[in-house]
Amino acid sequence: MRIAELVAEQGAKGAPVFSFEFFPPKTDAGYKALYRTIEDLKELGPGFVSVTCGAAGSTRTKTADLVVRIQNELGLLAMAHMTCTGQTRDELAGTLARLQTEGIRNVLALRGDPPKDRPDWRPVEGGFAHANELAAFIRERFELGIGGACYPEKHPQAETMEQDLANLKRKVDDGAEFLITQLFLDDQDYFRFVERVRAIGIEVPIVPGIMPMVSLQNLRGAMRLSPGSRMPPELEAALTAADGDAERSMEVGVEWATLQGRELLAGGAPGIHFYTLNKSPATRRVTERLLAG
Repeated sequence: MRIAELVAEQGAKGAPVFSFEFFPPKTDAGYKALYRTIEDLKELGPGFVSVTCGAAGSTRTKTADLVVRIQNELGLLAMAHMTCTGQTRDELAGTLARLQTEGIRNVLALRGDPPKDRPDWRPVEGGFAHANELAAFIRERFELGIGGACYPEKHPQAETMEQDLANLKRKVDDGAEFLITQLFLDDQDYFRFVERVRAIGIEVPIVPGIMPMVSLQNLRGAMRLSPGSRMPPELEAALTAADGDAERSMEVGVEWATLQGRELLAGGAPGIHFYTLNKSPATRRVTERLLAG
């Protein structure tokens, strides 16, 4: 099933779609731990899961392998992240063809992160520079549901929010059927963003992406990886006070993410996408509380 269809179907029933994001581990031990995480979270009945692709497409084969196994062996609807950086059209087409042949029906079209040591990054010859170009390519050549990323607090490389929204409109016009946000910690940023997006004619579902911040280190690391995202002082203060007490820190992060999720769903969000970092305890606690109402 295409994820956009799933979200619409569940929305008609008044039921949110919960989903989880994973990444390909680097070691055999990491894979064993990830499969335990997936089995644990599978019990919660997620609508779908997604698997990221490394910088410059560095893990595209591992991403495809993992997505195929999750869907065909573990029985969960799985979506592969596809990035433009470091890949030619032929390489992308080969991966997409394999996914489609294996029964995968959904991909997330992303530009991807340019190499950190290449501020003057340009696409490889025969590649794409932007996610909307990749979305158009997928729509033209494959029978796949297409998702896209969006940034409630503005993409860090966009000069203005207006420029960022114009880029997002192109991505949707070129094939993105639903959007998943970068993580954020203040729900008002999501609600303001949705208003702006709707005002320019984008009508596709916008799924908020959140992550339970289970330690002060976790919070600060997430902010480094999400330039432009705001760190709520109340959350920072609570995690600072709990620093050194793992269980207390966990509960601070779970409670914040639970309050976030409840407010988002009450405000009309079609579901919640959890950035899990391949771990289940905090995400499971939050999801269970949201499912309980």
